[in-house]
Amino acid sequence: MSQGWIPACFWRGGSSKGVFFHARDLPADRARLNAIFLAVLGSPDPYGRQLNGMGGGISSLSKAVIIGPPSRPDADIDYTFAQVSVDRPEVDWSGNCGNLSAAVGPFAVEEGLVHVPDGEVTLRIHQVNTAKIIQARFAVQGGRAVTEGPLAIAGVSGTGAPIAVEVLDPGGSVASDLLPSGNARDFMTLPDGGTVEASLVDATNPVVFLRASDFGLTGTDLPEKIEADAALMARLEQVRRLGGVAMGLAANPQDVPLANPRVALLSAPASFTAIDGQGHDAGGHDIAVRMLSMGRVHRAVTLTGAMCLGVAVRIAGTIPHSLARPACAGELRIANPSGVLSTSASVRQEGGRWIADSAGVYRTARCLMKGAVAVPIALSPSESAVPWSI
Repeated sequence: MSQGWIPACFWRGGSSKGVFFHARDLPADRARLNAIFLAVLGSPDPYGRQLNGMGGGISSLSKAVIIGPPSRPDADIDYTFAQVSVDRPEVDWSGNCGNLSAAVGPFAVEEGLVHVPDGEVTLRIHQVNTAKIIQARFAVQGGRAVTEGPLAIAGVSGTGAPIAVEVLDPGGSVASDLLPSGNARDFMTLPDGGTVEASLVDATNPVVFLRASDFGLTGTDLPEKIEADAALMARLEQVRRLGGVAMGLAANPQDVPLANPRVALLSAPASFTAIDGQGHDAGGHDIAVRMLSMGRVHRAVTLTGAMCLGVAVRIAGTIPHSLARPACAGELRIANPSGVLSTSASVRQEGGRWIADSAGVYRTARCLMKGAVAVPIALSPSESAVPWSI
């Protein structure tokens, strides 16, 4: 026997997919978990396709989730997220995936971790990586989360039942504060002596916000064009790592985590053509973003990055605030390579300090597979933890 098996489910949440596990089926040891997740997703893969695992070759399709009983009294369940690198033997535990957050509540209902009546329910999710509470509101029918519905989201074909995802008190999820440097804008000096202006904001996840024009981009560029410029990608990685140091995520650039901070290239509203070939007019959105995550340009936008942008736009003096359409006090419509995504945020200033009370968005989710995933026999849990074998 060359393989062991671990019970798992494969879920799409928003524009991401991930392998979901019960905490009871996994070891507590982080090093062993890293090895399991790398094997399950098929990493590292020098070909960048993860054909030997469940991953899809890009960061939004190379993720793992652990769900278990709540470890704090104001939550119904615990949710821990792991971002698995595609081409490196690395698993990053430093942040959250907002898209997969939408699937956590439905998973908990489907798997019997919580018992709720039919109708609209709200679950309180303890996001362990960031120590934040996420409220997920969705419909339940017949003891199961409703899947079918009218909501279409950019980057995902078809429609589904809406799931409201709201992160409470999202500021300082990984860094020390909403504005970790204390400034709405900062200048960073690159190794070649050049400088770049950035806004460093941490709401749901930390993001380095930049003007696309400062890097010779329009802000409506397709991901493939940006990634094809190796020198540009290397420069953006330098900026990301310097931003991570300025945000207090590491003492040195080389020690900044792979997943955080993200980098967001921004521009004012402009007409663009999405990945699916659909044209979008400048009047249909309030700001445009191209988001970099795990060394790649996201084909849509990370949901935590979108929520962070929704907060940052409402902070006077930031680059996002200066580029966004004026008076977008309600929902912020964010143009991205796959279309347009709307977010909401509640932000206020108190005693000269900016405070984010919440950040929210609507997503859809559905379970794609239930069963077990294969791992090398040396990594499989004890037989008592595996309810069945193949």
